[in-house]
Parts: sequence; structure tokens; C-alpha cells
Amino acid sequence: MSAPAVASTSPSTALADAAREIVEVGRFLSVRNFVPATSGNFSRRLDARTAAVTRSGVDKGELTEADVWALDIHAPPPPGSSAETHLHLHLYRDRPHVQAVLHTHSMVSALLSNLRKAEGELRLSDFELLKALGDNKTHEATVSIPIFPNDQDVPRLAARASELLAQRPECVAYLIAGHGLYTWGRSMAEARRHTVALEHLLTYELETMKVRR
Repeated sequence: MSAPAVASTSPSTALADAAREIVEVGRFLSVRNFVPATSGNFSRRLDARTAAVTRSGVDKGELTEADVWALDIHAPPPPGSSAETHLHLHLYRDRPHVQAVLHTHSMVSALLSNLRKAEGELRLSDFELLKALGDNKTHEATVSIPIFPNDQDVPRLAARASELLAQRPECVAYLIAGHGLYTWGRSMAEARRHTVALEHLLTYELETMKVRR
């Protein structure tokens, strides 16, 4: 008797499934005003060598599956892809467990990262919502979110982020000053949870700064 056939997912099916996840998360984040105009970019790992990444210049609340491209994570991004694709690909190369990367441009992430950029990090302590980040199990913790200066040389920025994150395996996010938030996760659901939790925590931190003035 011959062995039963083993079901497999074709590359086109994997891309279509990832694109649907990306379209859905784009709508979810857009209605919360985390990706105004055509800002932000999202990606989903397909396999060890490829990732599905949003193309440049598209409103993330109006994405279609055709706006999501399969890219080689070890190759230079092609024309038409987002200039920030390098930041996604570095994360996939450096962290094999990462399955999704989300980049948002909310007002609070841009403003707070600019206000705190001289410190090089944002430290969040004693918030119940810290338990939504990674494997953290308690509010009695301090989570540090690195802040990088903005840089139009994105490959250089990606290399700088890669170097620092190599020393910070627990990190699930970083900020780019005056620009926005990068988060990632072991699934699209986890990356989305990190985004929502951090956007809330950033807002809380900004409001606290106002109260203390």
C-alpha cells in the first residue's frame, strides 16, 4: 500500500493567505488612525527565505492582495517596494521566530519618540498592560523600547537597529524618532497585540508628561 499523500501549501497559496492577513490588519490599524495617509508598512513571513511585504504608496486601510509582494529576505528590495522594506527584512534575517512585522505612524509614536530621542530609549514600568508584550508575565517589570534617530539612509538605519537588537533578544519593538513604531511577533495576532498595547502605553506616557509639567 502506498503512503498517504502529504498536504502541502503552494507558494501562491501561502502568499494569498499572508496577503489576506495583511489586508485585514491594515484595516484594523487604519480605523484607529495608526497609519494616516499612505504611511506605515506591514509584512508576514512566508518561509525561511521569503516574506510578504506591502508595496509603497498605498493607503493601508485600502490595501488589496495585489499590494502585497513576496520578497527574498536576503536580496535588495525591488523598485516600487517601500523604502523601509530593509527594516522588515533585517528582522526576518536576524530573528527566525519573527512571523510578522508592523510599522505604524501614529501621532503619539512620532511625538513621544521625538521628545525622548536624546535618552535613546523609552522605559515603561509598573503598567498592567506590560503583560501584553512578549513573554512578560507581570506588571512589576520595566520594558525598554529603543529609540533610533530618523535616517533617510534606511539600510544604515536597519544595520544600526540590527546591531542593537542583537544585544536585546527580549525586545519586541523600537521607535524611530519623529517617525513611528516598529513591532513584531511570533504571529500576526501577536504583532497586532504588541502594536495596540504599545500605542496605549505611549499615549499614557505622553499624558503623564503633560500632567507633570
